[in-house]
Amino acid sequence: MAEGAEEGRKLAELLAVGWQLWEELETGTAPSSGSPAVQDKVRQGLDVLRRANAMVAQLDLFSENEDLEEIASADLKYLLLPALLGALTLKQVDLSKRLEHLESARAHFWSFLKLCKSYGLGSFHLPPATSPPAEEGAGSPPRRSPANVQDKLVAMASSRQAKIERYKQKKELENRLASMKNSVDSGQSDEEQIREFYMLQTQKWINTSLEEIESVDQAIVLLRSRDTAKQSSAPPHSTSRQVRPPVKPFILTRDAVQAKVFGAGYPSLPVMTVDDWYDQRRRQGVVSGQSTPPGLTDEELQKQQQEKKEEEDDEEALQKARNWDDWKDTHPRGYGNRHNMG
Repeated sequence: MAEGAEEGRKLAELLAVGWQLWEELETGTAPSSGSPAVQDKVRQGLDVLRRANAMVAQLDLFSENEDLEEIASADLKYLLLPALLGALTLKQVDLSKRLEHLESARAHFWSFLKLCKSYGLGSFHLPPATSPPAEEGAGSPPRRSPANVQDKLVAMASSRQAKIERYKQKKELENRLASMKNSVDSGQSDEEQIREFYMLQTQKWINTSLEEIESVDQAIVLLRSRDTAKQSSAPPHSTSRQVRPPVKPFILTRDAVQAKVFGAGYPSLPVMTVDDWYDQRRRQGVVSGQSTPPGLTDEELQKQQQEKKEEEDDEEALQKARNWDDWKDTHPRGYGNRHNMG
């Protein structure tokens, strides 16, 4: 008996904490719902409400086989746990898990409505258990017929009228709840007042859950249609890009002679080194066997040989050079070219 009372006290504390966090988020003045402080409260609220919901299931407080009168007045508030979980789930802002959060919130709201329906709380039509699938051919205009258009117009008019009625009822319920809240929270209310207070809360959350499920269904359809459109526009994964073989570079030539010089589409490679070329020239008698800097022309090599002969006191060559220098001193450049002058 004492253990049951302890569990009941713990369950009440968990619900009170979760409910308080939800009210703070609803009436808070945070600049952004995605701020770390706000999301931290959302996580805390979800944690305590999930623990409370698990305890309710473990204690088996509610059953579809019992009547509303069989539920104790103090236990009526635990009917609201799924609705509070759905409301807090919608306050999560992780875009990568947006569809998952919407589906989870819808499941919580639907579970709450189903429980209320089983106890005869409120007169409403229970929505489908799952959200409607994305329309076929997303991105293309839907097929319309006179009958379909007429049915949609009737459904829209009925939905609009139901929304107006729920809005009026919601305002009336909020006013009555506000006048009773202080008395119930302070413990000054009797059992009848407590029961009425939580019955009104249940009716308020029924209207909220119906509105949220309608909004969630529209958001889910949009998200699924967008994902379907992305998948249809993306290229198939099986079509892999074929790798082309590398193109061999080539050189345009005018005739067969140039083709032989440049080779088969690329410049010809060298066939001998500088040293090999010098050895070949030396064997041909063009250059002497002594070490000569590579890269000299035949004229330069002959000039070097002439200078070398002069350095070895070749009298004839030396005299010949001197005579040539003297002649150049007495005969300026252009001397003797007297043709066609003035």
